[in-house]
Amino acid sequence: MNATMTMPNGGLPRAASAVPPSNEQILRVEDLTVSFDGFKAVDGLSLAVERNELRVIIGPNGAGKTTLLDMICGKTRPSAGRVLFNGQDLGRLNEYEIVRAGVGRKFQTPSVYEDLTVLENFEISLPRMHGLLQSLAFRRTAALRERIDAMAADVFLLDQLERRAGQLSHGQKQWLEIGMLLMQEPELLLLDEPVAGMSPREREQTGDLLRRISVGKSVVVIEHDMDFVKRIAHRVTVLHQGRLLSEGTAAEVQSDPRVIDVYLGH
Repeated sequence: MNATMTMPNGGLPRAASAVPPSNEQILRVEDLTVSFDGFKAVDGLSLAVERNELRVIIGPNGAGKTTLLDMICGKTRPSAGRVLFNGQDLGRLNEYEIVRAGVGRKFQTPSVYEDLTVLENFEISLPRMHGLLQSLAFRRTAALRERIDAMAADVFLLDQLERRAGQLSHGQKQWLEIGMLLMQEPELLLLDEPVAGMSPREREQTGDLLRRISVGKSVVVIEHDMDFVKRIAHRVTVLHQGRLLSEGTAAEVQSDPRVIDVYLGH
């Protein structure tokens, strides 16, 4: 079975039971630093994420959370330090090469093709659709449709496949983008505030989805809602002024006086 733990029909595992982290590191950040006009947005940061781990990164605004994800996916180049994914130095790769290596990234604002249907969005997200020749040669096979149906069901959109993406609610667009990333079968998924703007019910469903996703792959989530963090996180990393402030379980970081002082107490 491959690292994405896809089922024979191409969907995610239905079981919601979590697989504990494997103690094998899939991502390692070593002494990472980046400066913008003399300001260190990330300052000597080191951390590691294990396989099958659902890691949540929290911290006040300006702590360097999104900048960290930008450096992992190659959008921003570090001034110093390095990012290792499966032992490979991502600093040597272009953004599209990092995607091909197995890193998927979702930004804060949903990025979907609003004039296309949900089904077409799933189709266009396939790796073999990236290129003119591949697009011209594309054929919608029964096996592919079965795979898309399974993914749509996993992200709560099976009954929305024929709707245009622009007609979806904000939460549904978030789910669609997550599903599009999963169609590319990444080993590491980076999600920036995936439940922002969602209803309480959508947040609950997204928490269930993220726990399922982490069965067989690693997920790094930036989030502010501590109730949501407590529901999903295997481990929590707290950043402050670009540095690692605290790390542990949600309960451990919530009781850390430093975290209470700079973040939770405000």
